[in-house]
Amino acid sequence: MEPILGSWEANMDHALTRSPIDVCSSRGEDSVVLGNLGVVRVLDVRRGGRDLPAREGDLCLLMPFGRRDRYDYAELAYAYDCPGTIGLLARRTKLDARLLLPVPDGTAYSLPQWAAYGRFFTAWDNWQKAYGCWRTQVIDDDPAGHLVFGWGGGVSFAELLLARRAGFRVAMTAGSDERLAFLREHGITPVDRRRFPDLDLPGRRERADRDRSHRRRASVEAFLELVHDLSDGHGASVFVDNIGEPLYDVTLAALAREGVVTTCGWKAGMRVSHLRGAESISRHIHVNTHVWRLPDSPGIRDFMEADGWIAPKGSDVIYDFDQVPELADDYANGRIGSYFPLYRVNPL
Repeated sequence: MEPILGSWEANMDHALTRSPIDVCSSRGEDSVVLGNLGVVRVLDVRRGGRDLPAREGDLCLLMPFGRRDRYDYAELAYAYDCPGTIGLLARRTKLDARLLLPVPDGTAYSLPQWAAYGRFFTAWDNWQKAYGCWRTQVIDDDPAGHLVFGWGGGVSFAELLLARRAGFRVAMTAGSDERLAFLREHGITPVDRRRFPDLDLPGRRERADRDRSHRRRASVEAFLELVHDLSDGHGASVFVDNIGEPLYDVTLAALAREGVVTTCGWKAGMRVSHLRGAESISRHIHVNTHVWRLPDSPGIRDFMEADGWIAPKGSDVIYDFDQVPELADDYANGRIGSYFPLYRVNPL
């Protein structure tokens, strides 16, 4: 197959920084070709007697499953921590055709819109689990009286669109005028992250700085007051936190009783801690998911096509193949306004 468009994901940034793991070392390989989400063109299929989903000439979505467990969830991610897998930053490569999901025939949406599917597939699985857990404790309340809040990001955006469809109030942080306007345009209450400049947990060297601690306390109090107002004083019923350590204590403080904190990513830190007693007394449920279940993929794709739950038209930004180093640097330094950065490998 030959890649057409790839989606730049947080796991690619993690691989380049070799944190939280060094994927080369983990795989026992000297080098790794990244890129596990995007649109590809099938050039040749060796069927070997099997009924495979892809045919020569098909445009397909790559499902990022390297190794699966007995329930078909991903244990190792394709073109990340799974040994022997080659990603979409190769001009051409070979892979198991069972990992390919054809783009719907006659689709109403463009290839750049489909190329951002990974954020939506991930959001689908995480939201289904988080909402299901919330309903085990809050059985029949109208979601209209409950807030779902998310720290900024493409997966959070997709997940909040699902929460809004389910009837919840939804709000999300963003750090630029462009992104705030984008959220507002799509029915999500935008929260300007710049209003809370010292919200992140201080690093080790900063913790002895009293002034920094006072500034953080002020930012946290202001943020919690805002969540209080948005939720009629109850806190967020579901909080989508794909950031991790720097904001985790704020996430828990903003959570309602019987609330759910849900995550499917760890952009700024994997290691978190909390007081188990406090979380138990508040009946907080912690949901952690990774990727999605492979057999669910066709159903998610079909929902996206039928319901229009997809990256909005024109919301992507595309870098050419030779600009991938620039893309990596822009992503790492927060210079990309879009939630859906893509790279073009081969022409359509």
